[in-house]
Amino acid sequence: MENKKEITMFFATDDAYVPFLAVTLQSLEQNADRNYNYKIKVLNTDNISVENKSKLIAEYSRDVFDIEFVDVSPYIEKISAKLHTRDYYSKTTYYRLFIPTMYPELDKALYLDCDIAINDSISKLYNTELGDNYVGAIPDQSVKYLSKEFQEYVEKRVGVEKYDQYFNAGILVMNLKKLREIDFENKFIELLSNIKFNVAQDQDYLNVICKGHVTFIDETWNQMPLPVEIERPAKPKLIHYNLSFKPWRLDDVLYEEVFWNYARKTSFIYDILETKRSYTKEMQENTERQTIKLMQLTKEQADDAEENARIANIIKNILGE
Repeated sequence: MENKKEITMFFATDDAYVPFLAVTLQSLEQNADRNYNYKIKVLNTDNISVENKSKLIAEYSRDVFDIEFVDVSPYIEKISAKLHTRDYYSKTTYYRLFIPTMYPELDKALYLDCDIAINDSISKLYNTELGDNYVGAIPDQSVKYLSKEFQEYVEKRVGVEKYDQYFNAGILVMNLKKLREIDFENKFIELLSNIKFNVAQDQDYLNVICKGHVTFIDETWNQMPLPVEIERPAKPKLIHYNLSFKPWRLDDVLYEEVFWNYARKTSFIYDILETKRSYTKEMQENTERQTIKLMQLTKEQADDAEENARIANIIKNILGE
């Protein structure tokens, strides 16, 4: 039998987001290069129902795909009290930070959010050459195009040199070997103990630790349906329904037809349709209020020169810059 190269991929979810993970897996399978084997590891805290696990395995753990559910509770519990979240975020967003320690046998892996649709072979993204860089990532389009407040925040509070070098952590090619070499997990925990990033949370910590050690990848691998006029590829390789721009909540979201094309082929389609039906005007208004509050928070923190200087000094001491 021919030996195929393996691609290890990580997702993080809870039971509520399983239907959207199914859409992601459907898009992955339809566009996958069968010359690879795909090891799919779903990080969770034992909060996915047996029924949903069985459905995902039955639908997608076949051919060149193998799905494993990995309980990260032991890693989360030791720092749970320090983990902070806001709005619609949950602690699942932090799970990716423990991958290098959890899998010492792996030198490289992909981490992908569950609110995405893949339109090309994911092997092309995985094969990004990283050299000695810690991650391969894509500049965050919501920062780059959506908001001046975000731009000032990431430069002044997070400390990236230029806002277009701030990456989105939802799509990552991870150099796990290098991350272990720099003691990534302990650096993260030390930063978490001394600095509270409450705008983009774990994404901010990742940008701090990886600054200057990022292989930047073309934006077509993390295309967001933002309501702004920018030049866009005719066929994005990966669509990321980031922030509130989700077709399972709103109508007329850019690239919504791509999402529904994959969603209709999953056994979770009726769950997804029910999610949309249940999304009320009041819920949307609450999301809009949260967005306004977030803009206010980013401006306040960007303008706090004293606190920003304190944070910069802590980062310098911890990372040895």
